[in-house]
Amino acid sequence: MTAPIDPTGTPAWAALDAHRASFDPDLRGWFAADGDRVDKLSFTLADLHVDLSKNLVTDEILASLVELAEQTGVAERYAAMRVGEHINTTEDRAVLHTALRRPAGAEPALVVDGQDIDADVQEVLSRMSAFADRVRGGEWKGVTGKKVTHIVNIGIGGSDLGPVMISAALEPYADAGIQARFVSNIDPTDSAQKTKDLDPETTLFIVASKTFTTLETLTNARLARDWLWAGLEASGAIDGSEAAKTDAVAHHFVAVSTALAKVAEFGIDTDNAFGFWDWVGGRYSVDSAIGLSLMIEFGPEVFRELLAGFHAVDEHVGSTPLAENVPVLMGLLNIWYVNFLGAQSHAVLPYAQQLSRFAAYLQQLTMESNGKSVRWDGSPVTTDTGEVFWGEPGTNGQHAFYQLIHQGTRLIPADFIAFANPAYPLEDGGRDVHGLFLSNFLAQTKALAFGKTAEEVEAEGTTGPLVAARTFAGNRPTTSIFAPALTPRVLGELVALYEHITFTQGVIWGINSFDQWGVELGKQLALQIAPAIEGDTDAIAAQDASTRALLHYYGTHRA
Repeated sequence: MTAPIDPTGTPAWAALDAHRASFDPDLRGWFAADGDRVDKLSFTLADLHVDLSKNLVTDEILASLVELAEQTGVAERYAAMRVGEHINTTEDRAVLHTALRRPAGAEPALVVDGQDIDADVQEVLSRMSAFADRVRGGEWKGVTGKKVTHIVNIGIGGSDLGPVMISAALEPYADAGIQARFVSNIDPTDSAQKTKDLDPETTLFIVASKTFTTLETLTNARLARDWLWAGLEASGAIDGSEAAKTDAVAHHFVAVSTALAKVAEFGIDTDNAFGFWDWVGGRYSVDSAIGLSLMIEFGPEVFRELLAGFHAVDEHVGSTPLAENVPVLMGLLNIWYVNFLGAQSHAVLPYAQQLSRFAAYLQQLTMESNGKSVRWDGSPVTTDTGEVFWGEPGTNGQHAFYQLIHQGTRLIPADFIAFANPAYPLEDGGRDVHGLFLSNFLAQTKALAFGKTAEEVEAEGTTGPLVAARTFAGNRPTTSIFAPALTPRVLGELVALYEHITFTQGVIWGINSFDQWGVELGKQLALQIAPAIEGDTDAIAAQDASTRALLHYYGTHRA
């Protein structure tokens, strides 16, 4: 195992510390003094236009950040990841989500641990495509011979957040008359609400669990199976025999899993199980078989276009010098804000209603990846790591939390995302509503960057205590990301952009961004507490005082 480089011991870190000691951000002054600032800090990443000019960096700071990436081996570790070195040290695994979007016939062939990765990936993609075409074209039918009109993806974490986000984002591309829904929470309300208006005869369930043991997913799968059987029996579509039930499951359930024995035990035909590999982390898996629901909803061609967007960014990261490498630069800016300017959170603000679930997707991607306090060799981290990612679509957020970003006491870097062309162009009295919408996108980053001085407020006629209330300090950092439209390819580019931002930060901090041991303890304790919930006196006695008191409250109030 190669020990991580301690970033705090590098010359670049010392230089950044020196920059911080004398740092006095002045975006107004910097823009006035440097007419080339926007050109120097604007970049093209595939179909994305990325403007970094409103960030709190000078040329000198940015140069030191790039040197930090060089001195901590970001490029070398990225190269190691793409060829299949086992950089997931705690699980001794390769990390190959980038292989999921390599085009067919890519050269040189990718062989890792004796396995032809390209062949494996293309075989699964081909099976997914063939199955999706059968469902979309009506060849796949339910147990009563009716065409599928609804698919319900049952998963959690990476088996849910990615498909949910992309399903919403690409809704205009749904062209087969098939609606997708998603069940993830073990709260029975989730399952009940998502199925209450569906017809069992036209519903197909996709159970997404690599090991087919995930508690929430398997519980929801059993609930869905019971719902299917009850509905089909109530309508007279099947009788109550085991043979009829088994036949119904075979027609209405498929799996995304490699645990074929458990899939078969559930009643799903293993010919309808689509696998993925231990080198695909859950939060990096939406472009694997986990995306089966998306391929059915939008079609194989759209899914391939999504993959092409991912791959375009992968290639940019692997071939572009660090000083022009957009994901690396954005990751470095996050390092500057977290480790030198004290930022604790990061807002992602898409001016696109279709990206309503994008921030939630990024929460798992970034916080599960980099929310670590030990480095990849087991030693303690030497810096703060991670930040809280959050956000909502504009303009809704403007009327909720932008006050804190504009005039609060906390530094909150923010990424603004927008598209020149809307999915649904509409007019209000002859006025382009999308243009009005994007005027807010442009205005917010301008206001955050340049603020409003007391003199400017007074010049408008405001006096007294109101002057201070209406003054905006500015120097609130933002990145603007623009694209022509939210196409499948562009969406793939956006997701891959944040994957590689996350990777960059993880390498600099020396952490393993590809495990998630922090989610395990709570799962284990839940299994121990479940018998106590059900009244087991020994299990109750084994709990701490607070948990026992809460169990007592539950027991006395549960109807």
